[in-house]
Amino acid sequence: MPDKGEAATRRTEARSGEGSAFVLSRGVVILFAVACGAAVANVYFSQPLLVTMGHDLAMSPALVGSVVTLTQVGYGLGLFFLVPLGDVADRRRLIVAQLLFLVVALAVVAAAHTAALLLAGMAAVGLLAVVTQTLVAFAASLAPPAERGRVVGLVTSGVVIGILLARTASGLLADLAGWRSVYLASASLTALLALVLYRVLPRHSDAPATTLRYGQLLRSTITLFATERLLRLRALFGLLVFAAFSTLWSSIALPLSEAPYFLTHSAIGALGLIGVAGALAATAAGRLNDRGLSRRTTGIALALLTASWLPLSFTRNSLWALFVGVILLDLAVQAVHVTNQTLIYALHPDAGSRLIGGYMVFYSIGSATGAIAATFLYTLAGWGAVCALGSAFSCLGLALWAFTRHTTPDPAVEAALSRC
Repeated sequence: MPDKGEAATRRTEARSGEGSAFVLSRGVVILFAVACGAAVANVYFSQPLLVTMGHDLAMSPALVGSVVTLTQVGYGLGLFFLVPLGDVADRRRLIVAQLLFLVVALAVVAAAHTAALLLAGMAAVGLLAVVTQTLVAFAASLAPPAERGRVVGLVTSGVVIGILLARTASGLLADLAGWRSVYLASASLTALLALVLYRVLPRHSDAPATTLRYGQLLRSTITLFATERLLRLRALFGLLVFAAFSTLWSSIALPLSEAPYFLTHSAIGALGLIGVAGALAATAAGRLNDRGLSRRTTGIALALLTASWLPLSFTRNSLWALFVGVILLDLAVQAVHVTNQTLIYALHPDAGSRLIGGYMVFYSIGSATGAIAATFLYTLAGWGAVCALGSAFSCLGLALWAFTRHTTPDPAVEAALSRC
């Protein structure tokens, strides 16, 4: 019996008129990737800047952690309430409108002179940064079926690079012109991208795949979770790996800005470049999934994620240990993330925005949980407690994989059976 995801993909690709007459050139694909990277970077700009933000606005360490948490909460709300609109609305108009509202939110953050205004602005930034997921779905719908995997892979690489460069760019800009310049620069870039996308994207795309009303659309997302066990399982994996990811990246600026390192913003932000292994892992994981090795890829990645916390626990004694831990952690998280998205998108490609949006809600919950817990534990018990927390999230993910790996169909096995 063929894999459910593969069958759904074949059914979708068999439909006539799936893509539009719009020619999706390589330049336009790169534009999609750049726009995705620029949008998602806004969620991560604050991580190397937390200490400076806190000092500037007289915020306690626990309240500083809320900057990341509220951004992720806003992102989670946007995933559930905004991303599904991509299945029923004109995606070009939706994308441009979200980008313009994002410009306003970024300007609010840059001008904030109270903690309350900063936190409100960051929540709005998170809410609107989900335009990334709408862009991915739009690129997939415009691509010819035979090239859809390549297009989605290239656009997704923009997301990974945006996440990696966000910390580096924000650290450099903050050292040169203060933390507010980071958000002013991002607002300018976002406005430019909105104008370019408005002129480049097709004005009239194909009719939406569904005519559901907004309330029905949101309920259908919940129905997908109720009926698809694979979606629920992969969402839990996403929650746990991004909780571990956020545990590290929302708190690492704290020990690195203290003795014995006293690193600058740009130096802390440069750690994102070390995580380039994550982008390489995304490509490798995609190839392994194409070969039907999703279950094995997940297990190996979760084992690496768990192991990464051993060198990370020696951060105060060795930057080399930190570098090794960062590489292992980013590689593992991206491998699981790409595997998750590959499997769940194949379930119902005609509901792609809802599937990805629903899955990413769990990503956001995990990120918010890791951020608030890590900063609280660091204040309470130091870096060792933070590493214990990250290790706990990682071990839970590995245990979940071990307990479910024999009850979840392996695409490789089912494909082999179908040929018998």
